[in-house]
Parts: sequence; C-alpha cells; structure tokens
Amino acid sequence: MPKPLAASDSRSFWVIFALSYVAFLIIALIGQLLGWHWRSWLPGAEGVKSIFGGVKAAVYTFMSHLL
Repeated sequence: MPKPLAASDSRSFWVIFALSYVAFLIIALIGQLLGWHWRSWLPGAEGVKSIFGGVKAAVYTFMSHLL
C-alpha cells in the first residue's frame, strides 16, 4: 500500500506542477502564436488536440520523470 503524502510533500508537488504548467503553457502559447508545431517539443503532448490538454499531458510526463 502506498505511503500517504505528508503535507509538505503535497505542497511541493503542487508547486512543481504549477510552475511546470506555466512554463510549458508559455512555450505552447508562443509556438501557437507563431504557427509552429509545438506539440512535438513537449513530451506526451503529441497526440492531444487542445493546447491545455497538451500542456497538462506534458507536465504529467515531466513530473513522472522527477519521481
């Protein structure tokens, strides 16, 4: 059975998630505005159609590499 996260671990997870989300969102928005194929740049975002879904997939893929 997995060990429950402590409050500080949970807070750390959400801080890393939020910062990563903002960073990947900025990359995606710049790519979208310039007409570039940004989905291939972000890990896990290749098959997702929406910009927010692609960024979320990329963040979760990135976070899985941290653990």
